Amino acid sequence: MITISVCMIVRNEEAHLQRCVDSLKGLYDELIIVDTGSTDATKEIAGRLGARVFDYVWQEDFADARNFAFSHATCEYIYSADADETLDEDNRKRFLLLKEYLDKQIDIVQMWYRNQLEYDTVYNYDKELRAKLFKRVRSFIWEGAVHEQVRVHPVVFDSDIEIDHHPSSDHSARDLEYFRKMTENGETLPERLHDMYARELCKAGRDEDFQIAREYFVRAAEDAELSGEGVKQSFYILARAAMIAGDEKSLMRYALRDVASEASAEMCFELGVFYRDEGDIHEAMIWFYNAAYETTPLLDVHRGSIRPLTELAACARALGDDEGAARYEAEAKEREQQHYA
Repeated sequence: MITISVCMIVRNEEAHLQRCVDSLKGLYDELIIVDTGSTDATKEIAGRLGARVFDYVWQEDFADARNFAFSHATCEYIYSADADETLDEDNRKRFLLLKEYLDKQIDIVQMWYRNQLEYDTVYNYDKELRAKLFKRVRSFIWEGAVHEQVRVHPVVFDSDIEIDHHPSSDHSARDLEYFRKMTENGETLPERLHDMYARELCKAGRDEDFQIAREYFVRAAEDAELSGEGVKQSFYILARAAMIAGDEKSLMRYALRDVASEASAEMCFELGVFYRDEGDIHEAMIWFYNAAYETTPLLDVHRGSIRPLTELAACARALGDDEGAARYEAEAKEREQQHYA
């Protein structure tokens, strides 16, 4: 049986910490909690839970904080947990079996992170595999009877363990501020962070956030190193920023660049909004229809399903087509039920 250190970074989590740790009892051999500046009872609760508690001066860098937490672990494996996560009883049992029978050649165990759509996060799916359990000290192994070489890629195991995520607050404003600081030096973000910046803007960005982001996404749209999907995400953000600013010329420039390949659902949705606001309901319906039925979303699943269907219903009703409006409303409700099933 392997030994496990649970490592957490927390701040003002008195409402959630006990619930999280209780769901992990019996699974870990060591509990390490790194506090980044709590002003509530978080540290006292952590102490009562038997944790080794460390203070960390916040550096506006989550990776650095997690590295600090990991540096204090002493067990064979490290489980990285957040205070708004829990394991139900079925998944506790799966975790216990994993702990008992895990092959120590495995470096990383991935687990299913679920409840994403229920809390309207930036993710377009309800479950995703995430790396959660890490071998603390990795061995280097030679492979190959001839032309031997050291195995450099980690051995990853995809488990069937599902973790419930219960976010209690919206972190988008905080995250967007971090993205602003990361991009103000003129550099392009790595692909993963570029994707997350675009998602945060699409789902939760205020008008001023889009204007702040505009300079960065202009650079990203011309970046030859960025993937085609990343460039199309940039086109959408720039089109949305242009519409907010009343810059019709730029809106059409980036919309046309997007639809010159396969249009995204988000761009079709924004064009529908543009023509709706212009009073051209028939043209608006064409773009809302394309968003709902003919295209795929890049950033926000709702702009490719529920939202354009709701807009189609409103347009149909404005044109006196109550029967058509009822059909669109029924389909929007059906898709909403599918998303949250």
